[in-house]
Amino acid sequence: MLLSTLCVTPNKKKKLPFKQKSLFSFICIILVGLFTLSACFGRFQPQNKKELLFKGVTYTREVKNTPRPMVVHVVIIDLHAEGISTLVTPGDAKANLPLKAMSTSQFLSKYKLQISINGDGFTPWHSNTILDYYPHNGDAVSPLGFAASKGIEYAEDTDEQPTLYFSRTNQAQFNTKIGNLYNAISGTDMLVRWGQAMNDITQSGEINPRSAVGIDKAKRKLILMVIDGRQPGYSEGATLLETAALLIGYGAFEGINLDGGGSSTLVFQSRLGFAQVLNSPINHGIPGWERAVANHLGIYAERGSQ
Repeated sequence: MLLSTLCVTPNKKKKLPFKQKSLFSFICIILVGLFTLSACFGRFQPQNKKELLFKGVTYTREVKNTPRPMVVHVVIIDLHAEGISTLVTPGDAKANLPLKAMSTSQFLSKYKLQISINGDGFTPWHSNTILDYYPHNGDAVSPLGFAASKGIEYAEDTDEQPTLYFSRTNQAQFNTKIGNLYNAISGTDMLVRWGQAMNDITQSGEINPRSAVGIDKAKRKLILMVIDGRQPGYSEGATLLETAALLIGYGAFEGINLDGGGSSTLVFQSRLGFAQVLNSPINHGIPGWERAVANHLGIYAERGSQ
């Protein structure tokens, strides 16, 4: 947060002279470079962890070193548990770009959720440098796939992306609407079907941070997964096939890949009511910097005695 505060574009009302502007940019780049090097190479992997976060909601952190360093974060939600309900980021159905970009933490805080994960890919988007990127918080964007929030559809499926639908009563199903439209969010690839990894994902060997969501065979358990990446020695990321295998290992009968890379973020509400990031996002190459994204999947839950 400090770096994002230091390295903002100067106020347009008081333009800096060219030399001062160049010096400012140079200092920002040096600071970011030093911070990134120390954050990426000076970190130890955390310990494995498992805990109950809310009623019907468990969190697991799995730390792996084969085939490479990897930190996996998994939240499993019992959709039948008391107090559980879902929310996909609301959008303006009348606008060409129906959403205002926000981080996953901001989404959780704004709608007073207990769990949130980043959602679909989106447009427009670019990331040239820490001073030249889009979107910033509040910029207009649109998800790439179908999306709906509380019965309001605000984005059509233009790329035949897989979609996860939720009913008002927490029924969850991929690619087929359940009764009247309620919440829906899409992803980039179908990873798991009938408990098996999809054949077409074996062709992609790219290692990246990943976000994914799955449901078990009984359609009772919702599985949210984020795999940290691009952080040598700490967590380098996973392929799509590895992500599918991890989803299956946590009980997924079906599952999809969400937007990954710098977008991958998993957040929960702390006991003090603040958004707390469970994973280590890496936006603009800087560990811990959350990206403003288009839509998100959120979970309401009740806090039980622990």
